[in-house]
Amino acid sequence: MQKLWILCGLCLLTSCKRLTFQKDKTRELIEQEMQNIDWNDVDQYPLFENCDETASKMEQKQCFENTLLSHFSSTMQEFEFKLDAEINDTVNVDFLIDKTGSISVLEIKKNPALEAQIPEFNGIIAQCLNSLPPVAPAIKRGIPVNARFRIPIVLNSD
Repeated sequence: MQKLWILCGLCLLTSCKRLTFQKDKTRELIEQEMQNIDWNDVDQYPLFENCDETASKMEQKQCFENTLLSHFSSTMQEFEFKLDAEINDTVNVDFLIDKTGSISVLEIKKNPALEAQIPEFNGIIAQCLNSLPPVAPAIKRGIPVNARFRIPIVLNSD
């Protein structure tokens, strides 16, 4: 009977070592997979209703950009700006489309002279982004993710 208890104890100790080996191997595989993921790229771009989700990644990107820029262009043309001096500048608008599809302005990089002439410019940009049609979030490995974008807006008073 004593030999049976010793044999059970040895089997128990051996099986525990095997479990820790499996944990280490799994952890190593996960770390290796995490290093292989390109975190700066998404599998599917955010999509508007008029974009085809079965299209190629490049076509999705073009549809997203075209819809975004045409909306921005048409919305910006509705506003009339009164300027004291001629403006020929580029404004960079950084915004985020979160994993629920909500859009928020992160930063607007512009010339201080533009701020002096058009103090309401930030509000107009925020209004343009908030009036976008509903957008589905970007997808990475089957999971909705946050995606940050930058729109360059060329302002020319000619």
